[in-house]
Amino acid sequence: MCLSVPARIVELQGHLATVDVMGNRREADVSLVDEPQLGDYVLVHAGFAIEKMAAEDAAESLRLWEELARIEPAEDGNP
Repeated sequence: MCLSVPARIVELQGHLATVDVMGNRREADVSLVDEPQLGDYVLVHAGFAIEKMAAEDAAESLRLWEELARIEPAEDGNP
């Protein structure tokens, strides 16, 4: 199974972007995305932006990621 996370492009230099993922900044290759722009939301997997996404969809996805991050594992280590 592959996981991708929504990220907002905050800096752009050619095919390399700095993206914001829930307050953390990372670099991502945006060469697979058609005409990336500052402020665009993209799905990032393994250091590559793989597609653009609507801001509303990104907000919902980020809300779910944040909800998952708040779940504490059970005493046996399982969620």
